[in-house]
Amino acid sequence: MGKVIIKKLTIKTCHGVNEEEKHKPQRFEISAEITADFYDAAKDDDISRTVNYSTATKIITAVATNNVFNLIETLASCCAEELMENFPQASSVLVCVEKPQAPVKAEFKTMAAEVFLKRTTAYLSLGSSMGDKKAYLDFAIKELSATRGITLKKVSSYMESQPYGGVAKNTFLNACVQIETYLPPRALLKEIHRIEEAGERIRTLRWDDRTLDIDIIFYGREVICEEGLTIPHADYLNRSFVLQPLKEIAPDFLCPISGKRVSDICL
Repeated sequence: MGKVIIKKLTIKTCHGVNEEEKHKPQRFEISAEITADFYDAAKDDDISRTVNYSTATKIITAVATNNVFNLIETLASCCAEELMENFPQASSVLVCVEKPQAPVKAEFKTMAAEVFLKRTTAYLSLGSSMGDKKAYLDFAIKELSATRGITLKKVSSYMESQPYGGVAKNTFLNACVQIETYLPPRALLKEIHRIEEAGERIRTLRWDDRTLDIDIIFYGREVICEEGLTIPHADYLNRSFVLQPLKEIAPDFLCPISGKRVSDICL
C-alpha cells in the first residue's frame, strides 16, 4: 500500500457560521492523504493506475468553492466523500481542513477539522414476513445499491424460515448481502433505518412480523457494543436464517469474537 499526499492546498473561499464569512472569501488550507495500492502503477509507470493528484486537487477545489458551509467539519467530510467516490481504488482517505484566519479572539496558528474514511466490508441480514416479501427484499437491495457510500458486492439466495422470537406468526423470507462501504457504523445504521422506513417498516413489538428488517451482522473486524448498536450482531449465532445465507456468500469470513470461519459455525 502507499499514499498520495496533498499538503496545504490553498483555496480562497467562503465557509463559516458568521454572515460575513459566507460572503467574504478567506484562506483555507486543505491537506489529503489517499491510501491505495499503486504497486502496479509504479512498476509500469502508468498514471492511469494510480490516484491522480491533479484530479484529486480539482475535486477538493470544486467542493470548497462550489459550496458554502457553516462548519469546516462539513467541508472536510464532503471532500473526503468525493475523493472516495472518485477513486474507488482508494482504501482510505484522510482530509484536514485548516482555517488560519478563523474569527476567534485568541492567538493561534490555525483552526482545523480532520476526517478519516475507510472502506470496509460489511455483511447485512435482510428479512420480510409481510406482504410481497420478495418485493420488499428486492427493494432493500436496490436501495442499498443506490445509497452513496455503499457498493453492493454479493447477494445470497432467498431462503424461507420460520418466525423467531415467539412473537411473529408468518413465515419469513431471508437473505444476506455483502457490501463495501466507507460509511462509519452509525452512519450505515442510519441509512438502514431510512431504507426500512421507506419499505413501510412499522416498529411495534420486538420480533413481530414486519415488511422489512435489515441487521448489521459484521462490520469488518470491528467489535462494537454501544447503546443501540452491537456488532457482531448479538444473536446471529442462534439464527439459522442468518447463518445459512451468510455461509453461501462468506464461508471463509472469520468472526472477530469467536475466531471461527462462518462455514464452521454450527447451531
